[in-house]
Amino acid sequence: MILQTGPSLDLSEEHIMLRDAVRAFARREIVPIAAAHDESGEFPSDTIRKMGEMGLMGVEVPEEYGGAGMDTVAYVLAVIEIAKADAAHATIMSVNNSLIDLGLLLFGTEDQRQRCLVPVATGQRIGAYSLTEPASGSDAAALRARAVLNEAGTHYLINGVKSWVSGGPVADLIMLFAVTDPDAGRRGITAFLVEADTPGLVRGKQEPKLGIRASATSELLFEDVACPVENVLGEPGQGYKIALTLLDAGRIGIAAQAVGIAEAAYEAAVEYARQREAFGQPIGQFQMIQHKIADMKTRLEAARLLTINAALAKMRSKTTGQRYTTEASMAKLFASEAALFITNEAVQIHGAMGYSKEMPVERYFRDARITTIYEGTSEIQRVVIARSELQLR
Repeated sequence: MILQTGPSLDLSEEHIMLRDAVRAFARREIVPIAAAHDESGEFPSDTIRKMGEMGLMGVEVPEEYGGAGMDTVAYVLAVIEIAKADAAHATIMSVNNSLIDLGLLLFGTEDQRQRCLVPVATGQRIGAYSLTEPASGSDAAALRARAVLNEAGTHYLINGVKSWVSGGPVADLIMLFAVTDPDAGRRGITAFLVEADTPGLVRGKQEPKLGIRASATSELLFEDVACPVENVLGEPGQGYKIALTLLDAGRIGIAAQAVGIAEAAYEAAVEYARQREAFGQPIGQFQMIQHKIADMKTRLEAARLLTINAALAKMRSKTTGQRYTTEASMAKLFASEAALFITNEAVQIHGAMGYSKEMPVERYFRDARITTIYEGTSEIQRVVIARSELQLR
């Protein structure tokens, strides 16, 4: 049910102040460097550190663990503003907030929170979520990475290959999912916290991506990596549940990222349509352009509302215990596909200049493409939504 009773869609004064502060930061610190980092693929360490100092790497993390102590709506608003400036920064922010931070908050021990959560939430360390494998993408249960407990019961020895790890080339902490009981199926998967400097962990090739290039993505190879039992996240065999729980939250972050990319492209298109003249008048005077603007704006605002609705559902879940899987999947599905539509139309409105790297819309177009793929493809989101509505397991 959309817009159930609970927290309001209206933004509080605190939300507005945060949004405006993040917007000012993004325009001042990120916009001037975004194109250069996209070109080089260099990880933006300096701005990520500054984002950590602002609390943006741990928006929902309680202040006692170094976070900002705010809610999910605040997180969504912050991601939108960062994504408007640069989607790669938003990817880094989303992974650390929705996956690493939340995983440690929900399933971590107090010792793990102090050792791992505090430095990640403050931006001192970068986290990476390592689930996908070369032969396991949408089928998250088909993992081949293995973790075997040693005879002394003190360490797991981990072997396997992980692929498409966002932040893999620079991460300090890896949240890894591996099979500990091959005969137990999904219930045989366990989550681990692996320090990136552990012997046997090798960072593989960095992916030459179409978009979000500065977020840095690579393979991770595990060769007899020793992980102490105190670094098991949750309970052994609980890994698949942890992975899906975190992906629900992650999809809200990607929806917000898509909204931010779409908003940047929309604003650029409107400005260009006002200024660019053809046949003696601004192209915005032509009905064909007006129809494009109307469709772009409508999809943008629908995506924004679905994303905030999912954020509210996540907030309600803290008291009701109910899952927000459907709301998150609807937001991610619609916002990502809206971003594709809006960035494509923005390029079209710009004409030849939209195809040039002199204008940022070509980067928005490239960055938007990944939002329909990672954290679950659009096809998977449709499966999730339909099975929920049909009450299928």
